[in-house]
Amino acid sequence: MSRLPALCITLALICSAAPLLAADPPRKPGPQSMPVPPAISPAAQAFYANLRPRPSSPPDIGNPKVLAFTRQFLGKMFAAHAVELGIEYQLERAASDTVEAYWLRAGELRTDKVLIYLHGGGQILGSAKTNLVTPLRVMGATGVPVLSVEYRLAPEHPFPAGLHDALAAYRWLLANGFEPADIGVFGDSAGGNLALAMPLLARDEGLAQPAALVLLSPSIDRTRTGDSHATMPAFDPVLGAPTAEVYAVDVALDHPLVSPLFADLHGLPPMLIQVGTRERLLSDSVRLARNARRAGVAVTLDVWDGMWHVWQGNPVIPEAGQAAGEIGAFFRRHLGIDSRL
Repeated sequence: MSRLPALCITLALICSAAPLLAADPPRKPGPQSMPVPPAISPAAQAFYANLRPRPSSPPDIGNPKVLAFTRQFLGKMFAAHAVELGIEYQLERAASDTVEAYWLRAGELRTDKVLIYLHGGGQILGSAKTNLVTPLRVMGATGVPVLSVEYRLAPEHPFPAGLHDALAAYRWLLANGFEPADIGVFGDSAGGNLALAMPLLARDEGLAQPAALVLLSPSIDRTRTGDSHATMPAFDPVLGAPTAEVYAVDVALDHPLVSPLFADLHGLPPMLIQVGTRERLLSDSVRLARNARRAGVAVTLDVWDGMWHVWQGNPVIPEAGQAAGEIGAFFRRHLGIDSRL
């Protein structure tokens, strides 16, 4: 694989591991082809100004060495992003024999509430041990510890392995004294997919629902049928065409737990969706909000002007901190947390 370091540097611009970049129609990122709203922060404008050209071909994830190198490189990058926050935190493996997960803690936190975090990465990248910026910010905004799930990744472990790990983490918390009403679930990108699919599977298996869901730029339509998948590729600064086939092996891409946009959403808890106007997954979030309302789910769709895919994981832009503040307020409200505590 030639020029792999350049490929990884481009991938590392993603502020939280996102679905794998693949070839798209050529375009030069920047203000010339992608006008930047003047109202966004100078730091966010700098993000656009500093974009590198997208690779002309996708990474060869069928090559184990390429995939391992990319995972390692991105892991170091994301861990460095967490250091930029300047937060002293502890990451401790949870004492579960059913799923690998890690407690993320910093400072004084409540012990009667918990948030489950499911990281992004297209179901092939990312780690609970390195994708830390967003959960650290959300933890700070809620005062609640985060259980970050190290779910199994494709292509080694295709669907439904990662989903089963997410449900195992929820079951483990219930078995260890947490009530469903004391548990919130959030995830970004592919983790947003799992954060929606897991409560669906829990419902179908007769489990009570968690208190609230937060989905950040969720990748929920593996068929890529939404309008923005056709209109936004040239304007999305982060995502190329997702490679869903390595995750959904021998299962239809419109399976409701692979593409939970198409699921029956009845009975799900209140839901907050955050998505940017500059991402190809925008229409997925819009359609999900509409479907949720039709199913009687209390849903808030928050569309951020000028923001890209999973901007919440950027360690420097103020919009990321603002988004975390809104996530924190949503969780505090639905988990019954007094913001004065």
